[in-house]
Amino acid sequence: MKIWVDADACPAVIKEIIFRAAERTKTVTTLVANHAMRVPATQYVSLLQVSKGFDIADNEIVRRAQKGDVVITADIPLAAEVVEQGVLAINPRGEEYTIHNIKSILNMRDFMDTMRSSGVEMSGGPAKLSSADKQAFGNALDRILTKARS
Repeated sequence: MKIWVDADACPAVIKEIIFRAAERTKTVTTLVANHAMRVPATQYVSLLQVSKGFDIADNEIVRRAQKGDVVITADIPLAAEVVEQGVLAINPRGEEYTIHNIKSILNMRDFMDTMRSSGVEMSGGPAKLSSADKQAFGNALDRILTKARS
C-alpha cells in the first residue's frame, strides 16, 4: 500500500499531517506535483515532479496508483478515476470518496460548473480549513490507512 498525494493544490497543513502519518505508519508516500516543493528528509516521503500541463499530475497518479493504495485529492474527476480502480481516496477535508458516493459528488461538481459557466453567480470557493477540518482529515486518514491495511 502507498499514499499518493495530488500535491499542487493540497494545503500545507494537510501535507504536514500526511508527512507525520507516513512516518508513524511507515507508509511510502509520494507527492505528485508540477513544481518543486519541500518534503521531509525521510525514507517514507518523496516528490515526483511532473511537467506542467493540464491533468499531467492527475494522469500520473491514475497510472501509478494500484488497488489498495490511498489517494489524497480535492480533484473530483481524479477521485472518480482512482475509485473505479479500487483505490481508496479522500479529500483534504476528510471526506472519503467511495464507489457509492463518487457519482453523485461528480454530478454535483458538474452541475455547479455548468451553473458558473452559464453566468450564475456562485460562492467564492471552499471555506478556509478550520481546526475541525484538520482534525477530520487526520481522523479520516487514520481510518482509511487502517482500512487499506486490512
